[in-house]
Amino acid sequence: MPSTLLVIDFQEEWRDKNSNYYLGQFKSQLRNASKLVKHFHEKQWPVIFTRHVDVGSISAFADGTKSTEVLPELNVAVSDRVLTKNRISPFYKTDLENILMEQKPDELVVAGIMTNLCVRSAVSDAYDRDYHIKLVTDACVSDSAEVDRFTFKDLKKTRPEIDFVKTRDVISKK
Repeated sequence: MPSTLLVIDFQEEWRDKNSNYYLGQFKSQLRNASKLVKHFHEKQWPVIFTRHVDVGSISAFADGTKSTEVLPELNVAVSDRVLTKNRISPFYKTDLENILMEQKPDELVVAGIMTNLCVRSAVSDAYDRDYHIKLVTDACVSDSAEVDRFTFKDLKKTRPEIDFVKTRDVISKK
């Protein structure tokens, strides 16, 4: 399997201006994630989405609410997997590890929301499982560009085998 795309927590809660978790504008990151999804669909390569749900919540990230839906711009296909996670890492108590073991991807391409938390945790856990990782920096977002820069810098320093790429680098791949 050439590649698997892991799209982390692109959900309505993050762009709801009335939410305590509102991240502001992340249109370019969403546009880039959408381009990645489209590219993987065209190649018929696997796409895995995660969505964060807070167990027992009656407001933010409450299951069954619009806040936990994957953003419609990402055009989730019937063939895509959508995993629900209740913690920061998408590997914790989900089927992600089993799905990846079945797919046996040559590389794991990662994009997502909360660079410093959920994305970093996914990348760290995948790294510890010996996956070759491409982190798509222009398709990741947190609550500030400073936090994103620090997270990428720290990951580069501590996990030099990770490839830090832009959306165009992934899409131009044959």
